[in-house]
Amino acid sequence: MFSIATAPAKQSVGETISVLSNRLSSSTLLEDRRAAILGLRSFAKEYPATVASGALRSLIGSLSSDGEDVDTVKVVLETLIMLFNPNEDSPEASEEIALWLADEFTQRLENITLLLDFLETGDFYSRLYSLQLLSAILSARTDRTEECIFTAPLGISRLVAILDDSREAVRNEAITLLTYLTPSSTEIQKLVAFESAFERLFKIIEEEGSVAEGGRVIEDCLIFLANLLRLNAQNQTLFRESLCTAQLARLLKDVGDAEKQDREMAVWALAQRNRNIYALLAVIRLFLVPGASGTAQNQAEFWRHGVLFHALQLAFNNSFEKEIRAEALSTCAAIIRGNATLQENFAQLRVPSPTEDDSRPTTSGEDEKNSSNGAQLEVYVIDGLLDLTLSIHAPQFFDVRMAACDCLKAYFFNHEMVRLHFLQRAIDGHTSGADETANVLTTLLRSPTTSPASDPYRNWFASVIMFHLVNENPKAKALVMAVTEGDEENGEEVVTSIQTIAAHLMSSVHRGDDERIVIGYLMLLLCWLFEDLDGVNDFLGEGSNLQGLIQLVVKNASSEVHIQGLAALLLGVLYEFSTKDSPIPRKKLHEILMNRMGRDRYVNKINTLRAFTPLRDFEVIPQKRDPLADEKLPSVYFDSSFVDFFKDNYSRLLRAIDRDPGMEISVVTNGVQQGISRELVDSLRAELGEKDRTVREAQERISTLENALGQERAEHRKSKETSTSDLAKAKAAQNSLAQKHDEVLRSLTQKNDETVRSFTQKNDAALRSLAQKHDEALRQARIEQQKIKSELQRQAEEAQKTAEADAVRAQRRSDAQMADLRATISRLEVDLMKANKSKTQELQAAQEKHKKELAAAEAVTSDTKKTVQTLEGRLVAADIGAAELRETLEAAEEDARQLRDKLLATEKSAKES
Repeated sequence: MFSIATAPAKQSVGETISVLSNRLSSSTLLEDRRAAILGLRSFAKEYPATVASGALRSLIGSLSSDGEDVDTVKVVLETLIMLFNPNEDSPEASEEIALWLADEFTQRLENITLLLDFLETGDFYSRLYSLQLLSAILSARTDRTEECIFTAPLGISRLVAILDDSREAVRNEAITLLTYLTPSSTEIQKLVAFESAFERLFKIIEEEGSVAEGGRVIEDCLIFLANLLRLNAQNQTLFRESLCTAQLARLLKDVGDAEKQDREMAVWALAQRNRNIYALLAVIRLFLVPGASGTAQNQAEFWRHGVLFHALQLAFNNSFEKEIRAEALSTCAAIIRGNATLQENFAQLRVPSPTEDDSRPTTSGEDEKNSSNGAQLEVYVIDGLLDLTLSIHAPQFFDVRMAACDCLKAYFFNHEMVRLHFLQRAIDGHTSGADETANVLTTLLRSPTTSPASDPYRNWFASVIMFHLVNENPKAKALVMAVTEGDEENGEEVVTSIQTIAAHLMSSVHRGDDERIVIGYLMLLLCWLFEDLDGVNDFLGEGSNLQGLIQLVVKNASSEVHIQGLAALLLGVLYEFSTKDSPIPRKKLHEILMNRMGRDRYVNKINTLRAFTPLRDFEVIPQKRDPLADEKLPSVYFDSSFVDFFKDNYSRLLRAIDRDPGMEISVVTNGVQQGISRELVDSLRAELGEKDRTVREAQERISTLENALGQERAEHRKSKETSTSDLAKAKAAQNSLAQKHDEVLRSLTQKNDETVRSFTQKNDAALRSLAQKHDEALRQARIEQQKIKSELQRQAEEAQKTAEADAVRAQRRSDAQMADLRATISRLEVDLMKANKSKTQELQAAQEKHKKELAAAEAVTSDTKKTVQTLEGRLVAADIGAAELRETLEAAEEDARQLRDKLLATEKSAKES
């Protein structure tokens, strides 16, 4: 009877992974390595750290050694991707694993090159998984991965070429990888662009249904395109030269054409379309960075290809979302800003009227025909922008109104003629009573109560637009200040525009109107009256204006600190630019401010305004409406140009109240200086004092120089007499020395001749003696040479005899060594036969034992999968042991072969000796 064999002990996960790792690294058969990789893959998601620590390098090595086998490459890449993305509930899940894996790949360029090589294969999974693995490595170690791909041979070229792959999954994965690869490295951006990336991206966009009907891949393409163009002047130039600007215009046109078809879209498709359009507009704005070298060229290109026109049509199309329309208007503003030619041509464009009930009279027969046919009325773009800004009151349209206002500001920007033309049209429209709803000046000069109470931004936008018209523009200030209200012939009081706006300001404060209206008036007056002496005098002509501002500053209202700060700032402007001829003289104005407000309160209010969060953090706070607030007004209080104005003049206006009332500010208006320049007076006083000091110093120096000159003259006469006497003595001494010199020279010549003759005689005798000695030395040297030659010949004969004796001894030793080696070979052959027989018996016994154990295990534990896996692991280990025994036999045989080779070499050496 035979007892059933007991079940072997269970293997732990770590032991199993270790066995599989050893099998992968040591197996010689491809099927064995693939089986080990499959086993490792089953553990990769749950035990990524254990698998990576034991088999990562073997997996990477398998990619290199088994790269020709598609199935093996697929399994290896899947396993590596799983290691980067383990299960969230895995006990070994950690961000450090991804960093460790990425380090293993990026520390050797060959590993990244290996993945890039798989991109050249046609296999779907090899390409897809290689791209996914590169994305995972790039996400973990961005800088190092960028460097490896940039350095790898044709690395960028091979990645960009995948964009032509007809399989969407592969192509989309390539777009994703390139998008993550290109946001920061300018050099990589250039390389990608020069691989025809622009043309390939536009081809993909066209194939996928363009911007209006395409899916997420369109948005990804546009984001990728934005990475290539952002702050990269060279790529933008290449984009223009590749005629891709027309492609942008075509995409915008397609958006408008698709909307005209009036087809129903699913909610998700509509949201994706909006994201695509927003991304397209963002790409266009990348070409329009203010101050960049290529902005002017880009603006001209966009105008020439119709980008501006199609963006305007998009902005004035009520079918699109408000955010899209606002972005389109901002894009239009960027296209024309700072370009005088485009600013002038911009006003000639026509757009659909943004208001449903447009009371503006038509300007052409075509408009009348359209109106009679029920078509939407078209208006000039400036009128349309004014309608959007001033005539639409719903809070949901704030972003659109803000963008329309920015477009108007771009229309005025740095173009005085356009400003004056626009302002003259507003004045003409106001005085004639036409187009009141869209007239900036009419809106400002009318009481805020005529506007809807729910829309304080109507007056705010009007103030901002007028701010940009008069800012640093004396001609515009004078033009607006000439506008008056009231008919003097009918006995009505004539009120200037400044006084009217100041009265509306005071009325709004007393009524408690929305703070945005008050802030708008204050911003406009601050800009208008700054460095405008006539405007200051006009404002001070109505004493109640000054009293109202002081009362606003001194009252205790913690909720109005920013309004009080602006009012204090306006009082500072009034005092800074007042004169002794002002309606309220400068000295009296200073007394009023110091007595009723005080310096400390003035400084405190301005500092409090500076700390007001919407002003202090203006650059970081989005000047947009909160989409979560349905009817709530946005927290937008200031214009960007006013914020710059405040920062530039804050220090000057803070110190204004400390200036002496007797000193006036000098202002040059239209080439005419007004007021007294305190700086000029101080400069002249300093210059006069400097000249007085210079004159005194010059007189003192002249007196000193005259005394020194007298002393020099006396010393000169004395030195002249002394020099004459010394000169006579020197001449006499010179003559005496010349006679002595001739005598000495003759004596030396005689002595030299005698010395030469004596030296010649001695030299000849010495030469004869040296010749005799030389002949004797030569004879002795020849005798010595003959002796040495004889001795060397004798030593050579003795050395030959000694060498022959050594050769005989060496031959005897060689014969003895050959006999020893033959005995050793015989002994090793016997040992080899014994080892072969022993190892063969052990192998047969081990195989028989394993078969019995396997049969017993299958009989006892066939119902559990886990036990089967354990036995399979042990079987694998047994196979490995058998393989090791085979390798031991092969090693023994190799040792025997080496000994035979050594014996043959020894015999050959002995024969040669």
